[in-house]
Amino acid sequence: MAGAAGAILGALASCGSVSTEPPVAAPSPPPAVVPPLLPATPGTAVVRGNARWVAAAWSDLPGWDEDRTAELWPALLRGCERPAFEWLRLCSDARKTPPASDVAARAFLQQRLQPYRLESSEGNVDGLLTGYFEPLIEATRSPRNGFRIPLYRAPADLTARRPYWTRQQIDSLPAAQQAMRGSELAWVADPLDALILQIQGSGRIQLTEADGSRRLLRVAFAGHNDQPYKSVGRWLIEQGELRPEQASWPGIKAWAQRNPKRVNEMLWANPRFVFFKEEPLPDPAVGPKGAQGVPLTPGRSVAVDAQNIPYGTPLWLDTTEPLSSTPLRRAVMAQDTGSAITGAVRADYFWGWGDAAEQQAGRMKQNLRLWVLWPKG
Repeated sequence: MAGAAGAILGALASCGSVSTEPPVAAPSPPPAVVPPLLPATPGTAVVRGNARWVAAAWSDLPGWDEDRTAELWPALLRGCERPAFEWLRLCSDARKTPPASDVAARAFLQQRLQPYRLESSEGNVDGLLTGYFEPLIEATRSPRNGFRIPLYRAPADLTARRPYWTRQQIDSLPAAQQAMRGSELAWVADPLDALILQIQGSGRIQLTEADGSRRLLRVAFAGHNDQPYKSVGRWLIEQGELRPEQASWPGIKAWAQRNPKRVNEMLWANPRFVFFKEEPLPDPAVGPKGAQGVPLTPGRSVAVDAQNIPYGTPLWLDTTEPLSSTPLRRAVMAQDTGSAITGAVRADYFWGWGDAAEQQAGRMKQNLRLWVLWPKG
């Protein structure tokens, strides 16, 4: 996330674990250049990036008439805060006439948009959906009562030393610790809480101040140490500690609880270290900003490969709930990206924040079919 799109929880590349660095930590791919007029005859196709957009009928979208489509509108209007040219007219109409029902929302979209099935350049329609979330972590302003793991602001010498100290050096080397002194932003109780904030790129902290007062705020990405990112999930698999299907975020946390003396060994396998800045959180119902530059909406925002799908584009997902065969079919908005979110039929589903979102995101690695909904010519 540029704020969070952390690309992720869910996939260890192809092994189903936490694996991606926060998309804000890497340059965002350039938006796809999509012409305003595309073929609308079913079966005709146009190539965009590494994807084929194949014109489809609305009846091709599984479950289209069953979605609570009016729930898309907050995410749609947020996407309209930074619309591409092709969306100006639709965004203007969407602001003027918010739908009174799901039926009205679907009618609005069907009148103005044309669906396109996403395929790989080889014609494969099957892809992968993972999930990500915004962590919510307890923290204190100073080290006390078991809160001994620091979250750091960008240190003063960060730009003067490239690459900067590794994670292991920051944790253990006196010279590195001296350089970091005074950059502490807050303190958390669990080193894995600090790690997930760094993997996701941002998060919420429930902060206890020195005077005992409490407030909710966001810590956002402020830079990293220019060291390579290494997946701790992959390390655990390579060590023979977890099987690939076990290397979800809940599985990694469970392993750490069973092996407290090896936690640092696991953490130090990932040299990448992320620094944060403090941001206010005036409205707890508003998500972090994604790569499009607008707040993400739980359950209605996804991260995509922006070379294949432009930001601000509505999509139709056909997939299932984590660890389940229960269908998950709904309209969502492409509003974020991630370094591991590459390919034509590929997305990362934003679950929101809190424990339930963490559990769902951490277990999500689902088969996916995907449609783009694009303005009619």
